[in-house]
Amino acid sequence: MAEFVIIAGLSGAGRSEAAKHLEDLGWFVIDNLPPSLIPKVAELAIAPGSEIENVALVVGTGEYRNEIAGALHDLRLTSGSRVRTLFLQTRTPELVRRYETTRRRHPFEGYDSLSQAIDAEREALDPVREHADLIIDTSDLNVHQLRDRIIEYFGGDAADSRMQTRLVSFGYKHGIPLDVDLVIDCRFLPNPHWVEGLRPLTGLDPAVRDYVLGQSMTNGFLENFGALLETVMPAYATEGKVYLTIALGCTGGRHRSVAIAERLSATLNELGFPPTVTHRDIDR
Repeated sequence: MAEFVIIAGLSGAGRSEAAKHLEDLGWFVIDNLPPSLIPKVAELAIAPGSEIENVALVVGTGEYRNEIAGALHDLRLTSGSRVRTLFLQTRTPELVRRYETTRRRHPFEGYDSLSQAIDAEREALDPVREHADLIIDTSDLNVHQLRDRIIEYFGGDAADSRMQTRLVSFGYKHGIPLDVDLVIDCRFLPNPHWVEGLRPLTGLDPAVRDYVLGQSMTNGFLENFGALLETVMPAYATEGKVYLTIALGCTGGRHRSVAIAERLSATLNELGFPPTVTHRDIDR
């Protein structure tokens, strides 16, 4: 049975780059496919005797902007295959910078400025983004980091349908990650930054870990949040959620959020949802 990944998102956010990485993983990739042709490609992929197993279809915007959501809905209903949608987004100022660097024309022409064209495309794609299985914000990702994310999500056994879970620690002063499902603020915990000897360390160091986890309020938080995860994780999986990202933030993203993310990793393992863990701002 063929498996499909639809790559959608904002122009300049990295759709073609993501497709290249999937192709490197052995996926059959078609770039810039008109949505009206998706049913025909699906028909060929799932036909008896077909040797195509994993298909990635990159859909653009421009003249096809009003066809994408309907085509994806129909593919899910009629193919009988596993269908996932990967949506790539980027902040408007970063997209402006990328377009000014490459001097490419934006598919949404006719606006007074490039920023207005980007915002119009973002609004047009809201229905696709709303139903996406996975959203990756590429604003702060280079091509190598995007490749790592694609490998993380699509490089494993295609038959493994378990919900893929990710924990990411971050610092609020560096901005909240945009491509996450749940955000937990850890700034209510005592800050190791103000303890002499702990400031230059991180939440991966035993001294900081013991300080954070040794607080009475930390124990209460972990107990209550663990009970919440025990309730919601199976429910998310039952509802068909394919990816779940939980972000944990503190002021700088080096101490409290790191230690809590590592501890919650053990909790999720115990619940049967082993996560990948990323510490976004630990080296800042």
